[in-house]
Amino acid sequence: MSKPALGRGLSALLGGGAAGAKFAPAVAPPSPAVAAVPSPAPGEHVRPVAIERVHPCAFQPRKDFAQDALRELADSIKSQGILSPLIVRARGDGFELIAGERRWRAAKLLGLKTVPVIVREADDRTVVELALIENLQRENLNPIEEALGYSQLIEQFQLTQETAAAKVGKSRAVVANALRLLKLAPELQGYLRNGQLSVGHAKVVLGLTGAAEQKLAAERVLKDGLNVRQTEDLVARLQQSSTQAPTKSATGSKPAAARDVHVASLETKLQERFATKVALRYCKGKGAVEIRFFNDDDLDRILQIAGVKVD
Repeated sequence: MSKPALGRGLSALLGGGAAGAKFAPAVAPPSPAVAAVPSPAPGEHVRPVAIERVHPCAFQPRKDFAQDALRELADSIKSQGILSPLIVRARGDGFELIAGERRWRAAKLLGLKTVPVIVREADDRTVVELALIENLQRENLNPIEEALGYSQLIEQFQLTQETAAAKVGKSRAVVANALRLLKLAPELQGYLRNGQLSVGHAKVVLGLTGAAEQKLAAERVLKDGLNVRQTEDLVARLQQSSTQAPTKSATGSKPAAARDVHVASLETKLQERFATKVALRYCKGKGAVEIRFFNDDDLDRILQIAGVKVD
């Protein structure tokens, strides 16, 4: 029997009300830990348990929890209570979290003694799947966290992009575009994580296949504050200059010998310094350095970096 589609969202997976339903707190909740919660699935019930008996799940794909966001959630819990119970499974004499680690951490910040939980029977596969889906349905994931979540969901459970998209209530195009971000050079993924590059910029930079070229374009975007349209122009010029670079093999001559690693490294450093294409030719102490520019403003920028004053 095939497994039913799970595109209705996390509520459908965890039991209780319809996906996206909101639950108002009771008029006078007995404590912030046990405010009004969604109805559990048939045969289940919400009960308070000591917070020290609840432990994080080893399969939790998210490892970083922003302290500012946790404090904001703690303030909300202090005012409104925990509006949705933690989903846990029994482990030894305690409980392991399936969903709700942020609420658990925020409750610990508040010093709450108990938290509301629903105890559910679940195998490891189910726990991993629910943890991934809960994270992917959050709105504050950075683009790389989201992409890694889709990747893990697809690889761990041998899903198609379409099936994975249905499980988290997204379109296949959203998942496919997110996964493309993992083709970026690691340093550029870091820029996306901390918000230095937007997804729009990243998609344009992905038009460059080489990690060095991607890094070069990204650094130019950051240095000059280029918008997405300007980044498209930059990438187009870099692609054009790359295809126009002469190669001896194309003319039928001998293929060029492997470059000296020290020369290649120095060329890369020059490219990083000037944030543009740089060609370094070197042979027995002689050679040339070619620095590409694409307009007068670009030339002015390079001259300023080189410390050359124009009268």
